[in-house]
Amino acid sequence: MVEISTADRNPPNRVGNDRLLRLATRLVSPVAIIALWQIASMTGLLSPGILAAPSDILAAAQRLVMSGELVTGLAVSFLRVLVGFSIALAAGVALALASGLSRLGEAVIDPPIQMLKAMPFLGLLPLFILWFGIGEAPKIGLVAFGAVFPIYLTLHGGIRGIDKKLLEAGRTLGLGTLGIIRHIIIPGALPSLLVGVRYGLSVAWLSLVVGEQINASSGIGYIITYARDFLQTDVIVVCLMVYAIMGLLTDGLVRLIEAYALRWRPQVVA
Repeated sequence: MVEISTADRNPPNRVGNDRLLRLATRLVSPVAIIALWQIASMTGLLSPGILAAPSDILAAAQRLVMSGELVTGLAVSFLRVLVGFSIALAAGVALALASGLSRLGEAVIDPPIQMLKAMPFLGLLPLFILWFGIGEAPKIGLVAFGAVFPIYLTLHGGIRGIDKKLLEAGRTLGLGTLGIIRHIIIPGALPSLLVGVRYGLSVAWLSLVVGEQINASSGIGYIITYARDFLQTDVIVVCLMVYAIMGLLTDGLVRLIEAYALRWRPQVVA
């Protein structure tokens, strides 16, 4: 009996065509929405004071890029996210390790974390301003405070979810505490940590959107505040799109790191 391989049943050309068809199908509704949006703006059904036309938004984006204002603001905003998220990553990992590896640590650390997690952290901005002033500290602090919880929760759950038989096997092989952490705990909890990093990055950009609205003299949020004062909806939409694109890019970067770091895991491809 001659067996037909999967490659023979699904030729590469057919697989490529199917992917292109799925991509084209997914693009139909966004393109239709943009077309209707443009038509509504051109016919006067949608006022520029409410929402600018897509063509005006593209023109505003080109103007901001050519003037250098958008690039400079993006660099400042990215630096704020980088610093705030780095603080959140270090704090989240340290707290999760202390809580996940020790029952005493969990009893001391986990309850306050759960209480703080339940609070609307964006509502803490007035307190941050009172504590740290109106400079860079409250903006970076808000980013760090919002991003630390997803990192802590996912890593803590990953540590607690490691099979106890693996820990017993490590002790049987003579591994000490540091060896167990390095060879069992970290590899076992790494998938959960990377999920928390992706979620934490999205929260970090969300926090920055709010933080940069408060007395900012630079950054994407400053551009939004200036445009709001002059009713420039096209500039506001451009800046919001920049936030969204940066969130997608940073998420994609973490996905690449995840694919490389977890390449030993079997992949399920639909």
